[in-house]
Amino acid sequence: MVEDLFAVLQPVVVAANLELVDVELKAGILQVTVDREGGVDLEALTDANRAVSTLLDEIDPIPGRYSLEVSSPGIERPLRTPVHFAKAIGATVTVKTRPQVPGDRRLRGILVTSDDDGFTLAVEGSDGEPVQLAYGDVDSVRTVFVWGGQDAPKGGQAARKPGAKKTAQQKTTQKRKQDATP
Repeated sequence: MVEDLFAVLQPVVVAANLELVDVELKAGILQVTVDREGGVDLEALTDANRAVSTLLDEIDPIPGRYSLEVSSPGIERPLRTPVHFAKAIGATVTVKTRPQVPGDRRLRGILVTSDDDGFTLAVEGSDGEPVQLAYGDVDSVRTVFVWGGQDAPKGGQAARKPGAKKTAQQKTTQKRKQDATP
């Protein structure tokens, strides 16, 4: 169904001068991801949302109720097509292989090459040859944003380094929690 939706939505998104990056349907939410060179702004997302919504209302491809979300792919983005892989050469990516593929199911490394059939990954922590994978061998591939040589912090307490000073807000929150505890 998702592949059919991708094919149906592609011309509408292209007509809005955007690239259709991904279409996912999960838990009653249709997520449509669009992009363009230089990124997308709120106006472009609004225009894409209207165009996609109008088409979906006309063809009604999804039975029952669902919510539509149109967004940009963000910094860490899924790679789905050979074009996506070609644009990401040299980037750090995470790969989840299908269960029947021998070896580790989760890999991380630098995307070295790609073509119409698959891609080559220089796996982190491996001194061996890069791994070649066919697109059909993977469940998902996503770029990893690397901030100054390290992964981006995930936010909250995990983002604060051990031993770092707490902000005034963190101190106040901690004080409230202590006061509320008998």
